[in-house]
Amino acid sequence: IGVERVIAEMAPVWAGWRVPVVVNIAGEDVWEFGELARRLEGVPGVSALEVNISCPNLARGGDEFGSRPQATYEAVSAAREATSLPLLVKLSPNVADIRAVARAAVRAGADALTLTNTLRGMALDAYTGRFFRGGLSGAALKPVALRMVYEVAEDAGVPVIGCGGIAAARDALDYLLAGATAVQV
Repeated sequence: IGVERVIAEMAPVWAGWRVPVVVNIAGEDVWEFGELARRLEGVPGVSALEVNISCPNLARGGDEFGSRPQATYEAVSAAREATSLPLLVKLSPNVADIRAVARAAVRAGADALTLTNTLRGMALDAYTGRFFRGGLSGAALKPVALRMVYEVAEDAGVPVIGCGGIAAARDALDYLLAGATAVQV
């Protein structure tokens, strides 16, 4: 709905809740990550930010910020410099080395890491020939995300939040056994 509506319409409602609210932010360039974090700083009802670096970096041809350690560092640093709110950084499974990306996020100021966002996927309509690109989540994502949680939690130095494919208590327990501190549904 956009940051203006979040601040004007949603945050006043959240301010009356007895639970903390984490706002997910995504930018098209490094500046936008910092600007969104700056605008949400000190807003009653906003307890933390989740920096979604698994969105396309339009300034670099559509690559995900979270696909490379340097781009991760730049996006997270921009948000960290703009806010004192806790920063959770949502990592992408679409990477060659999740540990390097996680280390870059922590060096840039991440207070916690969320693993993972969706896998790149595609569906095809055989009758029309149309195809649709999007993110693959749910049960199919869980084995990939679980492995990444396990790899990152070993040396993250910050809490790790596992997500993807959690449909029952057993799924949540699997993430905790793999090293996650919490789960996201």
